[in-house]
Amino acid sequence: MHISPSTPALRRTATAALVASLVFAAGCSSMSEREQGTAKGAGAGAVAGAIIGSMTGGNAGRSAVIGGAVGAVAGNLWSKHMEDKREALARASQGTGVEVARTADNRLKLNVPSDVSFDSGRADIKPQMRPVLDEIGRNLDPNVRVTIVGHTDSTGSDAINEPLSRERAAAVRDYLSTRGLAPSRVSVSGRGSHEPVASNDTEPGRAANRRVEIFLSEQG
Repeated sequence: MHISPSTPALRRTATAALVASLVFAAGCSSMSEREQGTAKGAGAGAVAGAIIGSMTGGNAGRSAVIGGAVGAVAGNLWSKHMEDKREALARASQGTGVEVARTADNRLKLNVPSDVSFDSGRADIKPQMRPVLDEIGRNLDPNVRVTIVGHTDSTGSDAINEPLSRERAAAVRDYLSTRGLAPSRVSVSGRGSHEPVASNDTEPGRAANRRVEIFLSEQG
């Protein structure tokens, strides 16, 4: 079926594209990295919202506004700094077994297994873990906060495991503070054996459960 270029749906989409281009133009070099991400995300969201609104018979202008708002949030959640930090941490931890990933809620997560982090029953940081922690503290933006969560396997009682998991998280915080990361930017907690990622019925499973998780997140 032939659609005339003057159809209302196409006119609404073109208008939304113009709005989006103005939003993109706002992402100029004078903006911060996160502000530019917000502007670009808003522009992309506005176009997508308008097209969807036109195709479904909705109000393209209103859809563009909604899409722009959603895009602004999405564009603001993961900056170039966070991506650069993810790549640097992946390089620093290569071959160690440390997992580096972006989470669904746009945090940078490091899962540090026991053979890299701590000996069984102890909270002394192993030498293999130090290069990874050094990279966390290197050139970290002031608006990034760090959350450290310690875990144990199910060997022993909660009276032993829960304090041990907190001590391990605190040891990571204390090491990072020696590398210039202010303790006020770091939160720590210990989950004991309550959040296993593998079966505690086998030694490999228990080793996987003895871990430290480190999260980096940008604040608004």
